[in-house]
Amino acid sequence: MKEKNCCFTGHRIIKKNEIDLIKLKLKQEIVKLINNDVNVFICGGALGFDTIVALEVLEQKKIYKDVQLIMALPCKEQDKNWKEKEKNVYKNILKSADEIVYISDEFSKDCMLKRNRYMVDNSSFCICYLRKKRSGTAYTVNYAKIKNLTLIEI
Repeated sequence: MKEKNCCFTGHRIIKKNEIDLIKLKLKQEIVKLINNDVNVFICGGALGFDTIVALEVLEQKKIYKDVQLIMALPCKEQDKNWKEKEKNVYKNILKSADEIVYISDEFSKDCMLKRNRYMVDNSSFCICYLRKKRSGTAYTVNYAKIKNLTLIEI
């Protein structure tokens, strides 16, 4: 039931002085959606915004038992070149997720694009953190607009 689904898109690199405000606004918007019967949250699992999102949804799962976290991952080796600390956080998120969807077994030049389209195609809402007009995030936000998702900007 995609009417009750929300996906996320945002940048991997976030200025340190913006992180706390992003977390606060993100929490407010997620709780607002939960209170309006949105209970499935689809996250792409990348570094930066996606990691912040996944951790917040997992926090809300402790309070709201019907909340689900679906990790839509571009490929099975997404974390291949990440630092060990980042890999550990990622593995813990995956362990706690309700479902993991792999778009591709292996990395390809378009697996991220396909992952982003999957998330939008299976959602009615999209929470975004968009600061760069030319980016994968910008593409995903534009695709969400084309698909008539309700956009919530952080």
